Amino acid sequence: MAKRTLPYLDAFALGTVRYFFGVVLFVLLVAAVEGREALRYEGRFLPAAAFGVVGITGFNLFVWIGLTFTLPEHAAVILALQSPLTALTVWVVRGQRPARFTLGCVAVALIGVLLVVTKGDPLRAMGELTRGGGLLGDLLVLLGAICWATYTLGVGHFAGWTPLRYTALTCLPGLGGLIAMNIVAIAVGWASMPSTQALGAVAWQIAYFAICTVFLGVLAFNNAARRLGPLNAMLMLNVVPVLVFGIEAALGRRFAAIELAGAAIVIAALVANNLYLRAQK
Repeated sequence: MAKRTLPYLDAFALGTVRYFFGVVLFVLLVAAVEGREALRYEGRFLPAAAFGVVGITGFNLFVWIGLTFTLPEHAAVILALQSPLTALTVWVVRGQRPARFTLGCVAVALIGVLLVVTKGDPLRAMGELTRGGGLLGDLLVLLGAICWATYTLGVGHFAGWTPLRYTALTCLPGLGGLIAMNIVAIAVGWASMPSTQALGAVAWQIAYFAICTVFLGVLAFNNAARRLGPLNAMLMLNVVPVLVFGIEAALGRRFAAIELAGAAIVIAALVANNLYLRAQK
C-alpha cells in the first residue's frame, strides 16, 4: 500500500502526515486513560526524544525513501530481519552475546535476504547500487530496520511508564523530527508540500496508516515488547513478508523462484531461532 501511495505523497510527507494524526490520537488517549500528568516527561525527555527520533523519524525516512527505489516484497523481507537485528543490538549495547544457534540463524537469514534482493545475481545488484537502483533502496530499508530494532529496546529503559505512555512520549519528538526533516527537504528541493488533490486521492490510505499502522500498530507492538520481550515481539513481524508476497501475487506480480526461496529461508531461520529461545527458558 505504501508503494502505491508514494506517487501522491513523497516519503517525507507520508511519514509526517500519518504520524501527525497518530500522535493526536495517542495524546488524547493518554489524557483520557492516564490523565494529563502522564504527558509529562519527568526528567526523561532527552532519552525519550533520542529513542523517538531514532525509531520514529529514522525508521520512517529510511523505509519510505527506500521504497521509492525498491520493491515492497524486498522491503518486507528485510524488515523481517528486525528480530536478529535486535539480538545483535542487545549484544552491542548490553554486551549480551547471542547463543551460537542464534548467530547461525542470523547468518542463514542474511543469506536468504541476499538471495531475495540480488535475485541470485550479486554483480548485477551491485551495478544497480552504483546507479541508485533497487539495492540502494534495500540498504535504506535495512537502516530503517536497525532504527526500529533500537527503538524496541527503549521499552525496557522507562520503568514506571506504561506502553501507552512510552509510545506517546516517544512519538511526539519523533513527529517533531519528521516535521523538521520535511521542512529541510522542501527547502532544498527534495520534497514539496502535498496538494489538497494529492491528499484527497490517498485519503483512505492516510486514514489506514494513521489508525492501523501508527495508532494501533505501534501501541500494540510496544505493549507486546514490554510483556513478551523485544525478540518475541519481533517474531510477529515474520508474517509480514508472507502477507506482502501474497498481496503482490494477487495483484498480478510474478516472482522468480530464487526470490521465493530466499523469503522462505529468512522466515524459517527466524522461526527456528525463536523456537530455540523458547526451549532455553
